[in-house]
Amino acid sequence: MDIKQVPMNQKEYVVQLSWEEDGETKIAYRVAGTRVSLDSVVYSWLSGYSPEGIVESFPSLKLEQVHGALAYYLANREEIDEYLRQGEIEFEQMRQKLRVLNEPLYQKLEAYRNLMKAQASASD
Repeated sequence: MDIKQVPMNQKEYVVQLSWEEDGETKIAYRVAGTRVSLDSVVYSWLSGYSPEGIVESFPSLKLEQVHGALAYYLANREEIDEYLRQGEIEFEQMRQKLRVLNEPLYQKLEAYRNLMKAQASASD
């Protein structure tokens, strides 16, 4: 008996986008055929959302796409986890830079936050 293994057609569930920005190559992952980032699906799943719950949060996704994106993540976990870590670092750097550039705004927001906390404490 001669058993042959025949590869099946594979659907593409995740695409990688790349572009140049400030002389640096940037990348992003998207669920194929959508504008939904792989980050959004992965962070939702890691936060405890089920694939069905993710579909409810992102109506443009089908359940098959969510399962495909999660399978891609699990198959490439080290690479995607590093990509997510880099995104968190870049976000924090941008947040700190904007805080310095918009110090008066952040002072007003902090004052308002403190006022809301004081009012909440007073009503308890």
